Amino acid sequence: MINVTQTYLPPFEDYVSILKRAWENKWITNNGELVQELESKLKDEIRNPQLLFCTNGTIVLQMAIKALGITKEIITTPFSYVATTNAIVWEKCTPVFVDIDPLTFCIDANKIEEKISDKTEAILATHVYGFPCEIEKIEAIAKKHNLKVIYDAAHAFGCLYKGSSLLNYGDIATCSFHATKIFHTVEGGCIVAHSDDTFKKLTLYRSFGHIADDYFTVGVNGKNSEFHAAMGLAVFPHLQEIIKERKRVTDIYNDGLPKQVRKPFFDYVDFEYNYSYYPVIFESEDEMLTVKNELFKNEINTRRYFYPSLNTLTHITGVRDLCPISEDYSKRVLCLPLYAELSNQDAERICKIVSQTLA
Repeated sequence: MINVTQTYLPPFEDYVSILKRAWENKWITNNGELVQELESKLKDEIRNPQLLFCTNGTIVLQMAIKALGITKEIITTPFSYVATTNAIVWEKCTPVFVDIDPLTFCIDANKIEEKISDKTEAILATHVYGFPCEIEKIEAIAKKHNLKVIYDAAHAFGCLYKGSSLLNYGDIATCSFHATKIFHTVEGGCIVAHSDDTFKKLTLYRSFGHIADDYFTVGVNGKNSEFHAAMGLAVFPHLQEIIKERKRVTDIYNDGLPKQVRKPFFDYVDFEYNYSYYPVIFESEDEMLTVKNELFKNEINTRRYFYPSLNTLTHITGVRDLCPISEDYSKRVLCLPLYAELSNQDAERICKIVSQTLA
């Protein structure tokens, strides 16, 4: 079976060699030596010292909401993984959904202001598939209405906008290092703050609100282990190679898929992509399902990222305005297999099956 993604695993000997250091130190958690080393490398990579390596990409969203003191309404996108909205609801805030831009899949900045109320405290936007939100417009809106901005950059590690990591925008940005991501630590994530006070608060939140035996604030267990950090340290040297290989597959799809399938890749100004996903949009849900089923018959597993539109989830309590573009796209979008070790032959075969199915 060709899966929609395949975890990049570094040479086993490299992982064991790094992990051996923790074994010898008998220090496997609580901000160990490997965690500190990985954090240092990540800080250098994004050129920002205010980064914390954490448990996963969901807990950091919750920490962000808590650290910014948000308790009421948060404007957000309906087109993202469910963790984005779940974090809002988990923190007892109210999600207010704004429809997406039909070109970028990200929240439509031109529709945000009409949803702002006297209860609005923040905007939580996702850089969907690693494509950047309209950062300047969102920043201007937030400044005008005194709102905080959180970017869910779960898909965006390795993406550069105007020469800077996408994690360097907003009041806080979060990222996932789950095994399915470009860079991974098996399970993990990070949070990036853009003020000293917020960073100090997040540092306390990550470890139960205390330093040594002194308690300063409420906190959670947002720490990560030496085992996960070791994987990150083993994967990190291969990051550019991984991106290069995923671009290779992307180029094959771009050239080989039929014209009636909409491909999302278009020219951004001052943007470098990480090739984290390959979503395509079909003309109808029936057409998408037909292709999906035909690929599955050929042992090719795809995924409906992101389905359903989050504003339609019955367990979510929030402002349930219609989001017609998101609701439409979520029914027609399909992510094709994309990972560094996918062969040219397999990528070409996928293109052929899609073309033949739509002929």
